[in-house]
Amino acid sequence: MKRRNLFEKIWDEHLVAELDGGQSLVHIDRHLIHDLTSPQAFAGLEEAGRKVRNPELTFAVSDHMVSTRPGRSTESVPGGREMLLALRSNARNSGITHFDIEDRRQGIVHVAAPEQGIILPGMIAVCGDSHTCTLGALGCWAFGIGTSEVEHVLATQTLVVTRPKSMLIEFHGAPAAEVTAKDVALHLIARLGVKVASGFAVEYGGDYVKGLPVEARHTLCNMGVEMGAHGAMVAPDRITLDYLAGRPFAPRITAELESCWLNYASDEGASYDRIHSVELAELEPQISWGTNPSQTIAVNGVVPPLPDDPREAAAMHQSLSYMGLRAGERLEGMPVDNVFIGSCTNGRLSDLSAAASIIGSKRVAPHVRAIVVPGSSQVRRQAEELGLDRIFMDAGCEWLESGCSMCVGMNGDYVGPGKRSVSTSNRNFEGRQGSKARTHLASPLTAMASALAGEIADPRQFGAGK
Repeated sequence: MKRRNLFEKIWDEHLVAELDGGQSLVHIDRHLIHDLTSPQAFAGLEEAGRKVRNPELTFAVSDHMVSTRPGRSTESVPGGREMLLALRSNARNSGITHFDIEDRRQGIVHVAAPEQGIILPGMIAVCGDSHTCTLGALGCWAFGIGTSEVEHVLATQTLVVTRPKSMLIEFHGAPAAEVTAKDVALHLIARLGVKVASGFAVEYGGDYVKGLPVEARHTLCNMGVEMGAHGAMVAPDRITLDYLAGRPFAPRITAELESCWLNYASDEGASYDRIHSVELAELEPQISWGTNPSQTIAVNGVVPPLPDDPREAAAMHQSLSYMGLRAGERLEGMPVDNVFIGSCTNGRLSDLSAAASIIGSKRVAPHVRAIVVPGSSQVRRQAEELGLDRIFMDAGCEWLESGCSMCVGMNGDYVGPGKRSVSTSNRNFEGRQGSKARTHLASPLTAMASALAGEIADPRQFGAGK
């Protein structure tokens, strides 16, 4: 019998038909929709006279255009009202479960769905959002799709795809305690580049991943799309099963189901189309300097020199110009204006706990606006039960409601022109957090250290990891 890797096992179980042109039709187990990319798909569905085929397999979450301000409503974000109302109406009319603004289960779709037990090992899950790869942390193939594909899945519960190749990325060595999954993800992209996984479904492996909590696996998988991956996943194991036990939408885990889920792990000796190995033992906390996640260095490092290749040099010059930096410049000690702790990358309870752990009696620098945005309403409640909200507010942070917030800069939370931000989100593209905003990607530890110092700071100077 052929030894198969995790992706191959999922693919074989979901293949419906081979199509012309090298494409395939696969069954979709879970379809997640949100306010930003679904209204057009429903409009297309109505125009074609079709209905949602499997509303019980579709879940809607209001997140992108949701305000994080107290007392928020559908009207809070200019321009968002129509999208939020459309999602509400479409979900209700189609019989789709909807985590609306006031629902206790509301949050960023990539945070709320797994914490509710909607995503399970061996599934194929899609959503009209590129960071759907986050969900691969639970041992499934999950990826973002376009609006026309959202309509196709709504109508048929299937999707036409080109089968990706498989890639294994193995992490070796144990990083220091102050080095988080976010640092590992940024280092990985900096080393391999933003295109290395284009056309590949990526599986993360190695001793580092085997010992990683599920929430940290979510962070690692979340950044997979930033190197072009068509899904990033971790094989299900006991840690996965423990995470899923008792979740509202997850089935009761019987011995038979446990055996089924664990069988999705790659077979011993399974082959991949490509394998990369990454050493972590000497890794330091990371921070991005440029306008894509691969432009990342150690937080105490310096911006690299311009490359010899004229085209690469021109691209780097553009990044440096936008960010207001020079080659050879040191980032540590550079004043910052904003700090954002949240997003589907780092808005989970463990992220907030890590950020709070280095505050002690210190306060955020007077010139810094620091906002902490839980990834879901559930995370917010759990954090408040632990007293984290009080720690953040006593330090001078703003404690807000859950949502995408300052990750995407379209819902009232944004960074001003020319302002410098240290952000735990996943993208530092030009204008991502607001027009002409300068974004440095980092872990919750580095972000909070920078908020306290008022400048880009090494979290180790604030006791991180001790």
